[in-house]
Amino acid sequence: MKKILVVISIVLMSVLFIACNNDSATDGGSEDGVVELSFWRHEHPEEEAALRNLIESFEEEHPNIKVNMEIQTDYETAIRTALSGGTAPDIMQIDGPTLASYAENGAILPLDEYYERDGGKDDLLDSVVESLTYEDQMYAAPLNDASVAMFYNKKLFEENGVELPPTEAEEAWTWEEVLEAAKQITDAENGIYGWQPSMGGVQPGEAQVFSLLPYLWQAGGDIVDEDITTASGYLDSDESIRALDFIRSLYHEEGVAPIEQQEDPFPNGVLGISVVGPWEIAYLENEFPDFVFGEDWDIAPLWRDSEQVTPNGSWNMAITSQSDFPDEAWLFIDWVTGEEGAKVWYEKTRNLPARESTMEAFEDLNSHPMKIFVDQAREYAKPRPVTPDYIVISQTFGDLFESVVINNSDVGTAVEGAVEDINNVLAE
Repeated sequence: MKKILVVISIVLMSVLFIACNNDSATDGGSEDGVVELSFWRHEHPEEEAALRNLIESFEEEHPNIKVNMEIQTDYETAIRTALSGGTAPDIMQIDGPTLASYAENGAILPLDEYYERDGGKDDLLDSVVESLTYEDQMYAAPLNDASVAMFYNKKLFEENGVELPPTEAEEAWTWEEVLEAAKQITDAENGIYGWQPSMGGVQPGEAQVFSLLPYLWQAGGDIVDEDITTASGYLDSDESIRALDFIRSLYHEEGVAPIEQQEDPFPNGVLGISVVGPWEIAYLENEFPDFVFGEDWDIAPLWRDSEQVTPNGSWNMAITSQSDFPDEAWLFIDWVTGEEGAKVWYEKTRNLPARESTMEAFEDLNSHPMKIFVDQAREYAKPRPVTPDYIVISQTFGDLFESVVINNSDVGTAVEGAVEDINNVLAE
């Protein structure tokens, strides 16, 4: 894990040198006075279509600016290579967990002066602003936010006589209530399990960590301190250990969670409770049209413990420090992520908004099921640690989860090693 961080740091540390010594890293000017902006993002066909719509309207309003969007298949590798080689785009898509690394190494520009001049920041959710702020400066503009909730198979609940969960965020079930429902649903001999407590199951990745960190927060624990200087007293606190041991027990003593599961277990009727975000609604409707919302499945608020906490943070837009046209780049970013652009983005993608004005503008955001995600984002959201070391913190936490779940390791012992690994990175 340390080697990975070193490699990333070396790549990003070269960005400032190259940016200062490359006179035409993004020379998009032309003889007719039209500025050409390059914009890179990851693959996502539905979002790509929405962006092309916004690019078209932007260019109509700003005929002197042309935006060239490029889709990168291996996005993170492509953008780091471009930054290192001095060929970065003017505008880059950026995932929340990587923001601090790019900001620390000077790869992206702070946006505070633009927001102060043009406004719009006050309309953003506080938790979203927090997730995009590093060392008191905001480095990216949010396309949308993200949250997760309890997706449940209504048929399995009804067939097993399980009471249906509430729909209001403030009435979320406790861990124990979800566990009791999962026990009644589980029929391991026939491959039916009650609860998959992490997004994507036991497959490693940021999606898994995104859905697992809330257990620590809900129990009153955390992975590191507020200043992100140590994991000691936080990841190894009684609260965090209790949360991790609870998750471990779901796979072992309780036997309600599958370590191995078939593809799409939730819509295929072999999983009672799943955790995922609003993007899953369209996937289920499109890929499983016979699995009907409201009849076969439904959504409830994310569970809670002593506290109610949900995760947040998604993809954003940033200006690279190599851009020769940062002002024009901001015009486009503000067009897409500003108050009016955010409404178009929601209409086209149905991603959870990052703006209050968008939440208030659409009736479906104020009714079930989207109201659950909106209320959670407003009242209970907590960002992941904003630090250049987050990549290693996330990988270490993922390894910890794998150790206690797949290997059924002693939680206390496994946590000791994870705390040491995180502290070593934070001390560098």
